[in-house]
Amino acid sequence: MPRITGSYVTTAYAGEAVRAFVPRPLPPAAPALDTASYVEQNRRAETALLRLSGMTGLVASSEWLIYGAIRREALLTSQLEGTQATLSDLLDEEAGIAVTNTDDVEEVTNYLRAFKYARAQLSSPTGLPVSVRLLTEAHRILLAGARGATKQPGNVRTTQNWISGTRPGNARFVPPPPHEVAQALSDLERFIHDPEPALPPLVRTALVHAQFETIHPFLDGNGRIGRLLIAVLFEEWKLLPEPLLYMSGFLKSHQATYYDRLSSIRQGGDWEAWVSFFLEGVEVAAEEAQRSIVAIAALIAEDRKRVLAYGTSTLATLRLFELLPTMPKLTVDRAQRALDVSYPTAAKAIENLEEAAVLRETTGRARNQSFSYARYVELLRGEPAATPASEDAPEFGSESGAPRP
Repeated sequence: MPRITGSYVTTAYAGEAVRAFVPRPLPPAAPALDTASYVEQNRRAETALLRLSGMTGLVASSEWLIYGAIRREALLTSQLEGTQATLSDLLDEEAGIAVTNTDDVEEVTNYLRAFKYARAQLSSPTGLPVSVRLLTEAHRILLAGARGATKQPGNVRTTQNWISGTRPGNARFVPPPPHEVAQALSDLERFIHDPEPALPPLVRTALVHAQFETIHPFLDGNGRIGRLLIAVLFEEWKLLPEPLLYMSGFLKSHQATYYDRLSSIRQGGDWEAWVSFFLEGVEVAAEEAQRSIVAIAALIAEDRKRVLAYGTSTLATLRLFELLPTMPKLTVDRAQRALDVSYPTAAKAIENLEEAAVLRETTGRARNQSFSYARYVELLRGEPAATPASEDAPEFGSESGAPRP
């Protein structure tokens, strides 16, 4: 007999009767979650995270790894919702280089800002804990700008939403009606802060994400905030010391399964299949992140040797090279500000890195040039870094029932 995970209530929307789903509080019950179904997967996933945590020593600064990981996560979690921004767009925007799809890039940069805010709150002695208030403030940041202005940024919804379809009456799923959302979120918060949890932290994270997506407490941004919650809980529950995992890569690669597993919880109470899928994703994503760190460490070490061997490298050249992993696209103006040197000194440092086959000019112009640490950017995209040319040189996890603008 399938587990019952909630109940339907009849509500009205635009004069039409609608059946909305109200989830039962966590943890799963009647029957309880089958612990035998996830023990081995949980062990492998935790081991993969431990290995990942130990790899930051391969590079001089863990900030280099964090920079790339959170930008991958920001892009992939946004792309799950239809955003078309690319890594090049994001890095160009950070470098002050004009981009054409400004709204899409804004959505990605807003996610980065929201995640930075959440991490700062959790690390501050006076900051917010993982809570509804933390998520609503992150939501306010996420939806800042033209696209989110009408979606009640920073507020739990006061109207009915739905997933897939033109209205609640023909939607694939209708989350709880507005008057049920506050209690559902309160129950979720209570589960997160249970002082004596019976389940492993990775399993709890899986349950929390699924429950949040079922509640769907915002008019827009639920998918991104729900996945941000995964990253936040990984740090809060000491699964990772820093945000090195980009879980949305696995979820995007298995998008149909992702939504189907979430739907199967509501339809048949199959929490076990969802937990299994989530743990598989953690293991795969952690192993991918490990490979990425090894590749980045090897590339930076190789290119550092190249720069040190270059006969006319200056101190400014060496300093600029060490900044490239968190500033892989730049202009002379940006280099000047970062190094706090004169314009000619910054220009010479860039010229030296070009001649050492580390930087590549990307505009083809003689003026207003921009430069890219191209092989590093290729690694951030998940592509193998090219050899230098010269050794001398919407469904369940979607964010709104209506089409995205």
